[in-house]
Amino acid sequence: MALRIPRAELPAEIEENMLKQLGAVPENVEVTWHSPQVARDNLEFGGKVGAWGDADAGLKSYAHMAVAAQVGCSWCLDVGYFQARNQNLDLAKASQVPVWRDSDVFTPLERDVMEYAEAMTNTPPTVTDAQYASLLERLGAPAMVELTAYIAFVNLATRANVANGVTSQGFSAACEIPLAARPERPEAAAR
Repeated sequence: MALRIPRAELPAEIEENMLKQLGAVPENVEVTWHSPQVARDNLEFGGKVGAWGDADAGLKSYAHMAVAAQVGCSWCLDVGYFQARNQNLDLAKASQVPVWRDSDVFTPLERDVMEYAEAMTNTPPTVTDAQYASLLERLGAPAMVELTAYIAFVNLATRANVANGVTSQGFSAACEIPLAARPERPEAAAR
């Protein structure tokens, strides 16, 4: 897939900061820069979301990649592996997130978090009272509220990337693990 809107030129200072942080300028930032206010607000909110600390960072990382796999955001999976490396997560394990249901490397809690992330991502959402209560009991109220808001934000980001045609940029190459293929969705195969 190609970008559906061309990249906009970023101010030099922002481009330099992105290069320092990530080694490349994220295409999703270049695309949204057609509306600098949207791009700045998105970056600011994303930064705030990333700074939340009530929920375990590893659980949030797995939830993010589960949403990305379900939505089909290869950019988010790519950068998710890169971030997993920076969080010192098990990269072999992180590579299995797109196929987590068929993998035996995840703990019951990690599996339940990824299932919750997918349930929130479904249209309409399919979160059950029992599913929520189970996570709430194990995580506590502050972490559960954070995890829910985090997954909601990830849905915004992944869906915007896919709609704009933003795809993998190769961030995960630094991890020395291959991008895991996401399972084919039946409706995608019919197209």
